[in-house]
Amino acid sequence: MSLAEPRLGADVARTTWHGPRVAALVLSAGMTLAIVAAFAGAVTDWTPAAMVALPLVAFTGVWISGGAATALLGLLLPPPLRVEPPAAWRPSSRTAILVTLCKEDPRPLARHLETLRPALDRAGLLGAVEVFVLSDTSGADLVAREEATLLPLHDAGALSYRRRTRNTGRKPGNIGDWVDAHGARFDHMLVLDADSRMTPRRIARMIWQMERHPALGLLQSGIALLPGQTRFGRHQRIAARLMSRGFGRGFAAWSGESGNYWGHNAIIRLTAFRAARALPVLPGTAPWGGALLSHDFIEAAWIRRDGWAVTLDPDTGGSAEEAPQTVGAFHARDRRWCQGNLQHLRLIAEPGLDPISRLHLALGVLSYLVAPVWLILVALVALGGVPIAGALPLAVVASVLLLPKLCALVDRWRAARTPGRRATVLRASLGELAVSSVIAPLVMLRQAGAVLSVCLGRDCGWKSGTGAGPALRPGMGEAMAGWTLVALALFTTGPVAAWLAPVALPICFAPLVMRIMDAPA
Repeated sequence: MSLAEPRLGADVARTTWHGPRVAALVLSAGMTLAIVAAFAGAVTDWTPAAMVALPLVAFTGVWISGGAATALLGLLLPPPLRVEPPAAWRPSSRTAILVTLCKEDPRPLARHLETLRPALDRAGLLGAVEVFVLSDTSGADLVAREEATLLPLHDAGALSYRRRTRNTGRKPGNIGDWVDAHGARFDHMLVLDADSRMTPRRIARMIWQMERHPALGLLQSGIALLPGQTRFGRHQRIAARLMSRGFGRGFAAWSGESGNYWGHNAIIRLTAFRAARALPVLPGTAPWGGALLSHDFIEAAWIRRDGWAVTLDPDTGGSAEEAPQTVGAFHARDRRWCQGNLQHLRLIAEPGLDPISRLHLALGVLSYLVAPVWLILVALVALGGVPIAGALPLAVVASVLLLPKLCALVDRWRAARTPGRRATVLRASLGELAVSSVIAPLVMLRQAGAVLSVCLGRDCGWKSGTGAGPALRPGMGEAMAGWTLVALALFTTGPVAAWLAPVALPICFAPLVMRIMDAPA
């Protein structure tokens, strides 16, 4: 089976070739079966707990194998050819750059937009691009600071600033209001968050891609991370730089023209967006009902359902955003994403959706359900209910978990031509592996708590992150859970302790881990 990459992504051409999709499915199924077989072969007594654990192992195996298959596919595929607009090209269309803002510090954004406007003109986009800042900020002090920062740029003609007094429909409602008022004047809208950054060259390339491919409804760019101010922020940036290129290449290959949308750093054809203009409001109250928190996946699915292509250009050049700089801020955002993704359970069966769009929704749900399933498996092992001989299951799971990181290392190693650069890549990869191994159990525990919180009917609100856990000193809740696992492990022997140690020890020292990671870089 050939793995030659279809010209999606950098060239965004239409294709009906499904080789990468079949390859990803075969690789994922093979790794999942290997995990299940290793577990089943190591169980020495099929107790009721062991029989419960078997389908849970398969469930988690599907998740980690899918990520590993995507990374491996990205490594095997040749790098896409970056196609730039011809030097003499000028847009024949009009594009609005929409920057959404809600209670963020407007000063970094203002500095960026002040330099962006003349840079767009120098890039040949004069008259073809207009910048809008769409605010949903409330609170007298925040509004006063925002207006003092952005109104001078508005008056100078660098941008158009508009703040809504009623936050109806949150971010999708804000964009929808703009579409109703101004959309008829534009062909495309390029959506950015307040912490998003895109260079004029990348913006021009995205407009050019939209003009070349009239069936393309949404083009999502790959996204790098801005330099971090804390150790945690720096870790996220290193991880993204190592892994996003190959993973994005694999994702773009198997998703094809049924890609996804991450809510920002994407350009959308306004004619296509009208299919997603009126998002569903789920019956009932939050957290399961009400307005959608994770609206971007649904918008992509609706646009695809209407017959438009939705694709990913995995190149991260000229496209970036800021990551949460503290573990607490990461958890707060992740809690909101958890609630939004779980809401998608009610929309997966919507009529007419593309099968790959349904898969994106399912994977978003699975990304959070896998955390409590992992926790249940750990508890079953800790309680001695799953008698296992040997460490083969742990070795197979660890191998699948490490495969994306190994693919990233090989990809970067090939690109680094000198011994010094290769030494830097190796050092960064080993450091990222060590830090992520420590942080992963904390994330698992918090995500399991977030799922439980949603199931108990606790709404996290919008940008509040409430409901994620008890009001304890940072890391204390995790530490209590970790020492409980250690206490349970004292009643087990042999291989069981090896299963628990990588999970329990980082959690036991969560307060220290969080303090170290939140420190300035």
